Parts: sequence; C-alpha cells; structure tokens
Amino acid sequence: MSESALREQICELARSLFDRGLTHGSTGNISARTEDGGLLVSPTGTSFGRLDPARLSRFDASGRLIGGDPPTKEMPLHAAFYDTRSTAGAVVHLHGTHSVALSMLPETDPDNVLPPLTPYAIMQLGRVKLLPFFVPGDPAMGDAVRGLAGKRSAVLLANHGPVVAGRDVVAACNAIEELEATAKLALLLRGTSPRMLTAAQQRAVITRFDVEWDE
Repeated sequence: MSESALREQICELARSLFDRGLTHGSTGNISARTEDGGLLVSPTGTSFGRLDPARLSRFDASGRLIGGDPPTKEMPLHAAFYDTRSTAGAVVHLHGTHSVALSMLPETDPDNVLPPLTPYAIMQLGRVKLLPFFVPGDPAMGDAVRGLAGKRSAVLLANHGPVVAGRDVVAACNAIEELEATAKLALLLRGTSPRMLTAAQQRAVITRFDVEWDE
C-alpha cells in the first residue's frame, strides 16, 4: 500500500472508531508501519474524529521524526510492541468505556482479562494481560510491554484502556473492537451464570485457528 493510501486508511478507521463511541475527545492513538520500515502515528492532542492525513507524525526506519506534527506521548508504548513483536504492522490504543470498566473490577483476571464468552475474542486477541496503572505518557508502560517479551498482542492498561498490535491497521482495529465488545458482554452478564466456552471448546478454537496462546 502506498503511503498516501495508508494515511487515508488510518484516518478513515480512526474516524469510524470515534463516530461509534469507541474512543472520545482527544483520547486514543494509532500507528502503522510504512513500506520503508518507518511509522505513521497520530499526533499528540488530536481527536480520532478529526485526524488530518497530511499532519500524521512520520518516523523513518531508524525511529527519527522526519515530518508531520509531534507524535502521541504514548510513543514508548507503541515502540515496545514493534520492538518485541516482529508481526506487528500497526498498534491501536483506545479509551473504550467497557474495557476500562472491566480493568477496574476486582474479579478481573490480570493474566486473562476477557472471560471465554465467544470464540472471536480468542481468535483475534489470544489472552489479554492486565497491566497496572501508569501515569499517561510514562515510559514505564513501554517497559511493562517489553517485559512480556512479545508473547501478548493485546494488553489492558488499568484505569486507562486497551492497546492492541495487529499485522496491519485493519487487523489491529478489528481486534480492539472485539476486545471492547467482549468487555461489554462481560459487564452485561456480571452477576449471572452465563454458559461460557468450556476448556475443550476454547482449545478447539485455539487449535483450529492457530491462535497465539501464551500459557
């Protein structure tokens, strides 16, 4: 894909996420690999609903900012995924209401935040790690992701929001939408006794779709 087309795609997908309430105000950030190994990144303080393709932050393959507006303050978070996951072609971070709420519940499993409600969360996300609270922009968030050694494609920042890496920007956006939808299901079913996928059913999905499943 040409850089021009990628710029348009990033802004189109971001606008769709914003328009459907999956992030709000000037929250969230998004990045994607360019063909030359560089990055296009949403600028700091911008809204997903109003990103300008021409003003996206542009990094070269060595990580040097070479064009556009100053990037999101969460660059250490994005860089950590790219540096530890060779398959990462894009990273998306949102402040989705339901996933943030799930991050604050005491019963949420920190090693696998999403209950096994549907096969699609397993297929698109694997196991999602809950990371502790960090002040926004703290480089320690990147250190925490690096500490996972590339074994997770998605994390949930406590009291903050989800971050997902995908093979490209479409895959990353689809996966983070699945995370938010599953978190919403989990909250809707809280206090009930839903029929979750059994261990055998989960294993069948993992095997059938060759899911990366860090034990």
